[in-house]
Amino acid sequence: MERLTAAGVSPESLDAILITHEHTDHISGLPALAKKLDIPIYVSRLTAPAIPWGEFTPKLELFQAGSSFTIGDIEVSSFTIPHDATDPVGFSLRAEGIKVSIATDLGYLPDSVRFQLAGSDVLLLESNHDLEMLKVGPYPWAVKQRVMGRMGHLSNEVACNFVRDSLDTRTTTLILGHLSEHNNHPELVRLMGSQALEGRGLFTKLVVALPGKATEAFRY
Repeated sequence: MERLTAAGVSPESLDAILITHEHTDHISGLPALAKKLDIPIYVSRLTAPAIPWGEFTPKLELFQAGSSFTIGDIEVSSFTIPHDATDPVGFSLRAEGIKVSIATDLGYLPDSVRFQLAGSDVLLLESNHDLEMLKVGPYPWAVKQRVMGRMGHLSNEVACNFVRDSLDTRTTTLILGHLSEHNNHPELVRLMGSQALEGRGLFTKLVVALPGKATEAFRY
């Protein structure tokens, strides 16, 4: 709410909350926020029961993963992503000819996800960890295996390979985000992302979303 206010957006102006999956780093403040704003929460039918709502009864708008729906003048498309959650999804949002796609918390990029990201004007893509930093980092080995696995998180290398090989030429803004604070470094992400874009000969704007800090506003 502080970040919204700092960006000149009143939290009370929000129409809805979209949830990708039930992991704590995505929903820990959800019940309190939903109760305060009294707005609907769009969440998949399978994910909703996995969220600890406490005594609060939220306004839920349930959808089937892979389906589309409309919020105001925004068309929202959900798509399944490979992650170790109950029913994780990414989202593409379309309005006034602009497409914004969000794909974080996924272990790899299957063809189905690549298809959904095609045609995006703005793409937020996970670049979670540097593989070598993860291997020598502080996490227990079991957690390291989870992060590196096909139901875990995208490494810098995998994300940048996608940029180098498959990023749509329509994409004018690429945001690399969901960086690990222990197993990555923003300047490494920026360097690898820039090299990947240069390898394609693209002039796409590159933004690295920093943990704990708001990005700039993107206007089209």
